[in-house]
Amino acid sequence: MRNEQAAGYAAAAAGFLSGAPAALLTVSGPGAIHAIAGVSHAATNCWPMLLLSGSAEVGELGKGAFQELDQVAALRPFCKYAASVPSVGDVGRVLAQALRATAMGRPGPAYVDLPTNMLLSRATPSFSFLHPLIPERVRAPAASVAAAVALLKTAQRPLLITGKGAAYSGAEKEVQQLSNRFGLPVLGTSMGRGLLPDGHPLCVNAARSTALAKSDVAIVVGARLNWMLHFAEPPRWAPDVRIILVDAQPSERDASVAAATLMGDARVVMGQLLQEVLAQGLNPSAWRPWVQQLTTKAHAATQSLARRLSSAPSSPLEYYGALGVLRHALQNLMPAPLVISEGANTMDMARLILPVRAPRTRLDAGTWGTMGVGLGFAVAAAATAHSSNPQQLVVAVEGDSAFGFSGMELETLVRYRLPMVVLVMNNAGIYGGDRRPDALAVAAQRGMQAGGFASDPSPTAFVPYARHDQVMSAFGGKGLRATSVPELQDAIAAAIHSALQDKVPALIDVILDPMAGVESGNVHSFNAPKAKL
Repeated sequence: MRNEQAAGYAAAAAGFLSGAPAALLTVSGPGAIHAIAGVSHAATNCWPMLLLSGSAEVGELGKGAFQELDQVAALRPFCKYAASVPSVGDVGRVLAQALRATAMGRPGPAYVDLPTNMLLSRATPSFSFLHPLIPERVRAPAASVAAAVALLKTAQRPLLITGKGAAYSGAEKEVQQLSNRFGLPVLGTSMGRGLLPDGHPLCVNAARSTALAKSDVAIVVGARLNWMLHFAEPPRWAPDVRIILVDAQPSERDASVAAATLMGDARVVMGQLLQEVLAQGLNPSAWRPWVQQLTTKAHAATQSLARRLSSAPSSPLEYYGALGVLRHALQNLMPAPLVISEGANTMDMARLILPVRAPRTRLDAGTWGTMGVGLGFAVAAAATAHSSNPQQLVVAVEGDSAFGFSGMELETLVRYRLPMVVLVMNNAGIYGGDRRPDALAVAAQRGMQAGGFASDPSPTAFVPYARHDQVMSAFGGKGLRATSVPELQDAIAAAIHSALQDKVPALIDVILDPMAGVESGNVHSFNAPKAKL
C-alpha cells in the first residue's frame, strides 16, 4: 500500500472481517509511528491485528542509528503485547505470544519489533508454535446463564442489542434463532447490524430511541456501554433498565452497570442462552404490545424515509437523492455488497439510508470515530471478500474531506484490480465549504484584510469541485462524474459493471449541493442543549 496509516486501517478491518489477525509490515522509525494510527484504531474497536516493524541494529542503539527509536515503548500503550525479538532463535516464540494476545479474551493488536540484524540472519523454520493459536471459544458459567434467563422471564419490554463483537464472533445464527423463536426485538449498533437483517420484521433499528428509552431488560451482546450506547444512562435509557451483558472481557465499569454479566464468546453464550430459555420455558405473550409498539414505530420511520427519498430533487444532488440512487442499485445484488462509509454527513446519512442485509457487510469510522479509514478498509474488504467470493462488490462512500486522508490508495485498488466502487460526495469542503452566515463572513473578511490575507479561502473550503474522477482515470481506473439523479444512475450502473465484469475499479465524483447536510455531528453531551424560546 502507499501509506502505513492506510495499511494499518486495512489490517485492522481484515481482522474484523476474517476473524483472524492480519499482519501489517512497516519499516523502522517513522514507518512504525505511522502505523500507530491503525494499531490504535484496532485497539479501540477490539479487532485482532499484528504489527511487524524493522528497527535499528542492536549494536548501534544509543549511537544515533538510522531511524533509531524505542518502538516497543511507542507501541506498548496501544497493544495487548509488545516485544522486541532478542535473538533469531526467539522469533517463533515471540510471534506465538503476540498472535495469542491478538485473539485471546477481548481481541486487539500486538507488536513485534525485528531489529535489522535479526532480519538478515538465518533461522531454522519451526511451525510447532502455531498449533495452540486458535483461541478456545469460552463458555459462560451455567449458573450465570440460568440467572440471566430468569431475569429475562421477568421482562415486559425486552430488547436484544448486537454489537460488532457479536458480528466478529459470528453469532448471527443464534441471534436469529432467539429472536424468531420468541419474538425478541433486535437493535444493531453501526457495525453490529445485519446479524438480523435490516428488513426483518423484528429489526427495530428505525425505532432506536424508543427501544433504548423504554426497554426494561436489555441483552447487550458484544457491545460496550460507552458513548455509542449513551453509557446505558438516563435520559437515553430508562433509569430502572436491567442489562444482561455478554462480553468476552467486560470492563469493570460495564460489569458494575449490568444486572447480569455473562463472560464468554458471543456466539457460544448466545447458544447457551437459547438452550436455557428452551429448558426453563418462556411465554413471550406479555411482550407483544411492546413489540407491536416498536415495529409500528420502525415501520412508520421506514415509510417516512421512503417518501423523503422519492421526493428528493434530481438536481442539485443532496444526500437523500444521491444515496437513494445507490440504495436502489445495491438492493438486489447478490451476494450482499460490503459497504464502507466515512465522513460526517456522509457516514450519518449512509447509516440511515443504506440497509444492511448480512453481518460483517458494513464498516465505518467505529468506536473512535476515525476519519480516513475508508480506502484502507476498502482494500481489506475487497481482498477478504475476493478470497471467498470474487463477485462480492465493495462500495466505499466517502466524504470529500475523509477521502483526502488516503486518496492515493486509489492506485492500490487499480494495481490489484480490486472489485471496488468509490463514491466521493463532493461538496467542495468540510461540511460544504464556506457556510458562515453573511455577517460573520463579512466580519472575517475584514479581519483577514486587516492582516494582509484578503485572498485566503475559508478554512473549511476546498478547491471548488475538484475532479476526483480524473485522479482515478490517471491511475488507470474508471473515473465518472455525476451532477443529477439520471447521471448518477448511469454512473453507478457503469461503475458496478466495470468493477465486477471488467475487473477495473471505478470512482464516481458525486457533485453535491454545498448547502446539503448539517454543520456538525450531534454526539449527545458534546452539544449544549438548545435554548428554549
